[in-house]
Amino acid sequence: MAPDNSGMPLPSRRAFLSGRRAERSPWDAFLTRLRRGSDGQVFDFSTSAGSARLVPANMQDVYRARSLCLEHGITMALDGVPTAASLTDAPVLWIEPGTALSRYERLGPDDSRWFVQPGCLIGDLEAAGLPQFRDQPPHLTVAAWLADRRACDWDRGHTADSGLVHAMVLLSDGTQANFGAFGVDNQKPLDNLRVQAMIPRLFELHAQSGAVAAASTWESRYRLDALGPAEGRTINLAHLLLGHGGELGWVEWLVFDERQGQAADRPYQSRWGNRPGPDAAGQALDETIRSLFDPDGLFPALGQMFHSPYGSGA
Repeated sequence: MAPDNSGMPLPSRRAFLSGRRAERSPWDAFLTRLRRGSDGQVFDFSTSAGSARLVPANMQDVYRARSLCLEHGITMALDGVPTAASLTDAPVLWIEPGTALSRYERLGPDDSRWFVQPGCLIGDLEAAGLPQFRDQPPHLTVAAWLADRRACDWDRGHTADSGLVHAMVLLSDGTQANFGAFGVDNQKPLDNLRVQAMIPRLFELHAQSGAVAAASTWESRYRLDALGPAEGRTINLAHLLLGHGGELGWVEWLVFDERQGQAADRPYQSRWGNRPGPDAAGQALDETIRSLFDPDGLFPALGQMFHSPYGSGA
């Protein structure tokens, strides 16, 4: 600063014109980087803890968001899940899989399987002829449907009624995990080192959980009973994601088989809303499963509450 005639320093002209730059908060820094690196839309809700929504234009936006959320300590939550937890105590980025990620198509002219992106609406899949979606909320995206515990409340050992045969899932560390049929003749999931390390532990937990008991319903948050399917059914690791509440990973795409889904003449019934939730042992089991999928704590610890707004029945 240059002194005046009295010997007192004066602010420089440059500093006077520009002013002092305000310090950016960690949340503002996160949003700036997210906006610069995203082709999709970012909306800031201007909450005290920090809350925003990303509508990705492509999967690269999701990959970028995952990396930034992990670096900045931001929860990455799926938007649109029924009875989602409010998540107001810590910064959160809600990701809404919109029309840019809503493609669905048969895998081939005579193929009963369908490739489905997370933003596809359940009503569109029902209209396309997939019977398992006949009694489901048509306005939900398939990602929100997959996360909804009430919508995925098949009887113990009968998760195959969902018709879900494959899922590509983005885990917290950036791993893209293939979850599908698993057995002697199909061990494709073991091609992934991260999943390869998870599988034995999941089977151990299944053996210890009493998942082969006579009760017809599954009380815990995560469908570990998928590892003990009913007689005549095949183990499918993708079924672990049914009703996961948005707490285990981000679904990139799914494959459904219209022939394996619940028959159209057998209405879907859910009893989830009438249950109090898992007991202490069940809660401990859930936390162990979640730690296998999300050891980084990137996704919500509780993404969905235990009661659904749809009321009783379907």
